[in-house]
Amino acid sequence: MGMLVVGSVGYDTVWTPLGSGTDLLGGSATYFSISASYFSSVSLVAVVGRDFRSDDIALLKNHGVNTNGLEIAPGKTFRWSGRYNPDDVNLRDTLDTQLNVFSEFEPSLDREQRNQEYLFLANIDPELQLQVLNQMERRPKLVAVDTMNFWIDSKKPHLSKVIELADVVFMDEGELRSFSEEANLVKAAKVIMAMGPKTVVAKQGEHGVLLFEHGSVFAAPAYPIERVVDPTGAGDSFAGGFMGYLASEEDTTDTAFRHAAILGSVMGSFAVESLSVEKLRSLSYQDVVSRFRDFWMLTNFNPLGSEENLPWQTKNDAIYQ
Repeated sequence: MGMLVVGSVGYDTVWTPLGSGTDLLGGSATYFSISASYFSSVSLVAVVGRDFRSDDIALLKNHGVNTNGLEIAPGKTFRWSGRYNPDDVNLRDTLDTQLNVFSEFEPSLDREQRNQEYLFLANIDPELQLQVLNQMERRPKLVAVDTMNFWIDSKKPHLSKVIELADVVFMDEGELRSFSEEANLVKAAKVIMAMGPKTVVAKQGEHGVLLFEHGSVFAAPAYPIERVVDPTGAGDSFAGGFMGYLASEEDTTDTAFRHAAILGSVMGSFAVESLSVEKLRSLSYQDVVSRFRDFWMLTNFNPLGSEENLPWQTKNDAIYQ
């Protein structure tokens, strides 16, 4: 089963402690599409300028991404530049954002796109996300949405409408707390689930993700990476693996969501190992399945047997009552 992603495609200029580059292929929909393409067919809706490189379109097509919805408009492609903190790569400063043709982007879906069963609304203006939802001919089997603090601060009412219509919400810890106005992460997730979504994915960077569903919480660790070259796009790559798995399996059970969270973490771990999409663009099946199994080993331990007990020094539990 295929899916539709609507988001940004652009060029990034990045400085990190382990590398830097100018006009690197980036954008939320780019990372998502390449990541998801290993598991499912993907249709991309975005806009670029006439300066967008033909090699980058070819890269998307070579990954099987349907680029019929990639509009090439007069003007320049969206650009972002940022510098990562040399002491903490989880922190970054945005140095420049040039919306260019993206400033007038109005997604227009064709008939095939309007009938996709899986929809990912990448981190873009929530008013555009609503436009996409309103164009769908029927409600998709699964609607997932990503966002950021800029939209939480500037367009919370519109974002709230999008969240009410979503099944899965992706936010990092700070965004969850900001949107919900709850300091506690569990309470923050409950606020969002009370609005309609069945699942909240709390991204925690190098600490992994927490998957909140009604009545359950699942923790997926981050893969230990020795050389984090560029964290840009890690969250979108995670979402691509996550949604790619669900779409390919056509399964939205709790078990499938947990597998999806691990596979998402696998794809995010590959994304950070290079600038731009360099590592993500050339993965093998063995690369992915090997790291997926590594994740199982990270958290695998034997439960207590029926005749086993934890060591316990204090025999009189009354002192704790």
